[in-house]
Amino acid sequence: MSEYYTMKIAGLERHLEKFPVSDKLDIAAFIIFGDVELTIAGCEALRKKLPEFDVIITPEAKSIPIAYEMARQTGKPYIIARKGMKVYMRNPLEVDVTSITTKNEQHLFLGESETALLKDKRVLIIDDVISTGESLAAVRKLVEEAGGKEAAACAFLAEGDAADRKDIIFLEKLPLFFKD
Repeated sequence: MSEYYTMKIAGLERHLEKFPVSDKLDIAAFIIFGDVELTIAGCEALRKKLPEFDVIITPEAKSIPIAYEMARQTGKPYIIARKGMKVYMRNPLEVDVTSITTKNEQHLFLGESETALLKDKRVLIIDDVISTGESLAAVRKLVEEAGGKEAAACAFLAEGDAADRKDIIFLEKLPLFFKD
């Protein structure tokens, strides 16, 4: 039988299923895919907290709906930092990243056309959940290497100690669940 954590995000109640990430720690999985209502409402709420920006970047994959909806609401372009090299990526930038929800080290890539969109722009970094900050650090490195300037980093949720950070904007705190 599954356990759930119930919370409100942008005024909408959601039940997040808990999953173990180790013998001592569970997380409540926030999956935005398919939740159009929350994607729209969350972006409307988050948008009110954001400074001016020119372009959006997000790591592949769970935060893509958020980046898309934020782009739709603001009319700003969005870029996806891809987890794999694509044949159409010329002169790619590459950074390494390790995330709490991914077992192995990953890589994020931006092609030349994406880096050109970031150069000399105010960049909004979007993720679904910021937890350890590893994915955020990797995207920040890509933005810097591309010549962009971070306008803000944001997410719908800040998990665990990330909720104490002063360098991110988020809607709600998401606790970690430690086992005895």
